[in-house]
Amino acid sequence: MKMFYFLFLSSLLFSYCSAADFCVGDIKSALTPSGYPCKPAAKVTVDDFVFSGLGVAGNTTNIISAAVTPGFVEQFPGLNGLGISLARLDIASGGVIPMHTHPGANEVLVVLSGTICAGFVSSSANKVYLKTLTKGQSMIFPQGLLHFQLNAAKSSAVALVSFSDPEPGLQITDFAFFANDLPTDLVAKTTFLDAKTIKTLKSVLGGTN
Repeated sequence: MKMFYFLFLSSLLFSYCSAADFCVGDIKSALTPSGYPCKPAAKVTVDDFVFSGLGVAGNTTNIISAAVTPGFVEQFPGLNGLGISLARLDIASGGVIPMHTHPGANEVLVVLSGTICAGFVSSSANKVYLKTLTKGQSMIFPQGLLHFQLNAAKSSAVALVSFSDPEPGLQITDFAFFANDLPTDLVAKTTFLDAKTIKTLKSVLGGTN
């Protein structure tokens, strides 16, 4: 029995010592449920672990007056397999990151400048957790729950968000309902909205039917 434990512990130690330090994603390959395959070690460089994209403001001239600059594994291959990712939010005055979910990750938001009204809706009794955040404050959005960020101030706002997965996923509620070919009468029955409103939203967001 002692020999069994010795061999067991030795195998664990060997596995730990021989495990790779990292797995930089080979983003030219197909994504798998466990991430991207590892880039050959000989082709890994320091640039795989450095990402400069979050230092540049996003273009907020769009329908939501906001921009999301992702630092996911496709932009930042060194994140592959580490269970983390990040992004930058730029929200102009009056701008909004619409109600959405991240099916694959929890989110932490840190306000870098400006003021952001943020909130999420729990799946239990649809309880709302709402807070106006200022510079230096943070808020957590649990995985899979509907949440949003809104800038109701007169100046722009910038925030950094981090996720507990290199591929957090995204589904924006408005686009899920109105930016596709779901028939208007079906949308009306499932949302209790009138057909005129639905057709207006479809025309704005590019939906049909």
